[in-house]
Parts: sequence; C-alpha cells; structure tokens
Amino acid sequence: MRLGLALPQLGPFADPRLIPGFAAEAERAGFQSLWASERVHYATRPSSPYPGGDGTPPKRMGATVDPLLVLAVAATATSSAMLGTSTMSAPLHAPVHLARRLAGLEQLSGGRLIAGFGLSWSKDEYEAAGVPWHERGARLDEALDVLNALWGPDPVRHEGRFWTLPEAEFQPKPGPIPIYLGGASPAALRRAGRRGDGWLGVPLPVEPLHRVLGTINEHAAAAGRGPVPTALRINPMIQPTPTDDPATGPVEQLADYLRAVERLGVADVFLDLQFTTDTPEQLLALAGRIRSALG
Repeated sequence: MRLGLALPQLGPFADPRLIPGFAAEAERAGFQSLWASERVHYATRPSSPYPGGDGTPPKRMGATVDPLLVLAVAATATSSAMLGTSTMSAPLHAPVHLARRLAGLEQLSGGRLIAGFGLSWSKDEYEAAGVPWHERGARLDEALDVLNALWGPDPVRHEGRFWTLPEAEFQPKPGPIPIYLGGASPAALRRAGRRGDGWLGVPLPVEPLHRVLGTINEHAAAAGRGPVPTALRINPMIQPTPTDDPATGPVEQLADYLRAVERLGVADVFLDLQFTTDTPEQLLALAGRIRSALG
C-alpha cells in the first residue's frame, strides 16, 4: 500500500510558494503520492450542510490554491511521487478545458498523474459556477465521455446533451491518465465500478469499508471489468483519547487502521493533515510520526 500526503493549499497553507519545498521533502521522506483538493466557492451562509461535524464547512476551506496549480508546482519539485486530485468537481468545468490542462500536467509530471473527480456536497459551488445542481451526475458522466474522446484517436468529435465538439484534432495526446471517482452514494459506487480506474474513498470503519469495496467490485464485474483499486483519503484529528472514528484518536490508533485497510487490499492511503497542524514543519513532523508508527 502506498502512503501519501495532501499538499499544502488550505487556510494558513494557502500559499503556492510553500509547495516546492514541501513536496520535495515529502518525497524524500518516503511518501509515494501527493494530492490536491478543490474548493471553488466558500459560501459564508451555505445552502447545503458540510458532511461531517455540525454541518459547517471548516473555516480553512475559505482560503485555497487551485489544485492543478498545486500539482504543476509539485511536479517540477519531485520525480517519483504520484500526483492526484481528490477531488475536482468535474461538472463545474468545461471538459475541453479539463482535458487540455490535465494533458499538460500529465506531460509535465512524466506520467505520474491521477485525475480524481467527484460531485461536491456544495450547492453554492454549482450556483457560483452557473451549473444546475440537479444535472451534476449527468454532467459528470458526459464529461468522462468527452475526456475519453479528446484523449483518444483523432479526429475527435462529440455530440451530447451538454457539450458538442466539432470535429477537430487534439494534440499533444497525453499518456494514460487514470480517472478515479469519488462518492459513496449508490449511484457513485455504481459509476466507480463501471467507469472508474479507481475509487476515492473515505475512512469508514473496517467492516463497512469492506462491504463498500465489495459493492464496487460487483458493479465492475457486471460491466466485465476487473477489481477497482482504492485510494483512501483520511483527514486525521490526532488526540490522546481513542474513539470509534478511525480518523480521530492517537497516532497508534490511526496506524492500526492503516494496517487493517492494507489487509483489505486498499492500494493507496493519503493523509490530509492541514486541519490539525498550522505550519509545513508541524505537518511534516506529524506525518513522520504516523509513518514511523506504521513500522
């Protein structure tokens, strides 16, 4: 199982000048993947609750750096770590723009990119981007179709419900870009199994997580596909007292959980420590403690 880190980009970390040194140090420390998230719009009076806690989005999400800028900077500072988005809300972007930006990033990184897409919990983001909330699932499905067309053989063409591409050439073609899909609703799990190159998961307790992985792979088998790898994002809250939440408790509890999900066959786990530290130095020190606890 590869162990990774979320790159600095939120709250006190929202400074792209922090990224080169942090990314290089994380890679030197043995972290094998580096990830960036997306927040398009932080509403001060949100119309949809944040999934977790009291429903209020963490204040740190109000300051953020664009994920593809984060990964582009990290790509130039590293040589081996995988670089992923977890997640970008694909329906908020014109897929022809996504295709171009991701193709360039794949080339810049030397083939180390994972494109992670989701739908976001925030209705306010969709309103800010001028995209109807109720169309988000259909737009994600069609965005995947457009990306496949643009990254496939020329001439490229697409005519769909939301986007039409007049016949064209798209160059340079990227190498293979794995597309991981997030979400835990029945529709999201079905989409991940039938269309995803991987699933972006959350730290459910071990038995529920095992069942979810089984569901995804059942959908994959029904579509004539093999098992779908998982990248698990964990936002730990490190504290002395153990809890029933795998992500909240002592470092040793988190290490035990990481060993358990590795036994389930989870391919990647990455830690977002931006919500429990305040400086890059604190973040890297805590990441080192967790890595050492794993043995």
